[in-house]
Amino acid sequence: MLNKVSIITGASSGIGRALAIEAHNRGAKVVLAARRTGLLEEFTSSWNTSDFLTVQADVTHEDDCRRLIEAAVQKFGRIDVLINNAGISMRALFEDLDVDVIRRIMDTNFWGTVYCSKFALPYLLKTKGSLAGVSSVAGYKGLPGRTGYSASKFAMHGLLEVIRIENMKKGLHVLIACPGFTASNIRNVALSKDGSSQGETPLDESKLMPAETVASHICDAIEKRRDRIVLTTMGKLTVLLNKFFPKFMDGMVYNHMAKEPDSPFK
Repeated sequence: MLNKVSIITGASSGIGRALAIEAHNRGAKVVLAARRTGLLEEFTSSWNTSDFLTVQADVTHEDDCRRLIEAAVQKFGRIDVLINNAGISMRALFEDLDVDVIRRIMDTNFWGTVYCSKFALPYLLKTKGSLAGVSSVAGYKGLPGRTGYSASKFAMHGLLEVIRIENMKKGLHVLIACPGFTASNIRNVALSKDGSSQGETPLDESKLMPAETVASHICDAIEKRRDRIVLTTMGKLTVLLNKFFPKFMDGMVYNHMAKEPDSPFK
């Protein structure tokens, strides 16, 4: 990613923060987008100002996404990489869920990807660059208790696959990156059934893949121009087995989620 102008959304924490640091360490010119730019200053204070740009942007707002892309082009003159990373999750049974929770998740995870990709596409086509989406194994297999999250990731997959096919003769690279369970704050700020913050994650973060490892794999995949990656052994097994034994996997994911602390199935 040396000297590649790379935009990363949701860059203030978790995988986004790790991606920003990894891309910068690989020599990229990094454009960092987040709603809370103060958190970006915590790890960019020692960086050369000619190598990065921070932009306050909420990807649920179309105008913010347009402004983000324009700011990147104004500073660096081009765009080589866009990583759609901004995302939120949820945890509640569909029958208990306020529909607005799904709407909020789709606005961030899906529509945020639509807006940023739409405005960046003309510039990415000029550089034959990379368009990436940080998705999830939940985009391959519906996860109980994560209705809105799985739906948003399935939608992201469809969007990015179509963009890849439409531009396959134009040199555009499109990556769908699917981490498994990752040690990040996405579950801490996940939405509950009424839209309030979930609070503490039900998972043991010490046993999950670190965000830094996820970021390294994603940057490797961008450099190698891979179409898709699935991370963690559990994630790879879930995707593989679901191809051949979907009904069996329905029971497996149900049992896995039912064993979580404070599971909504109990």
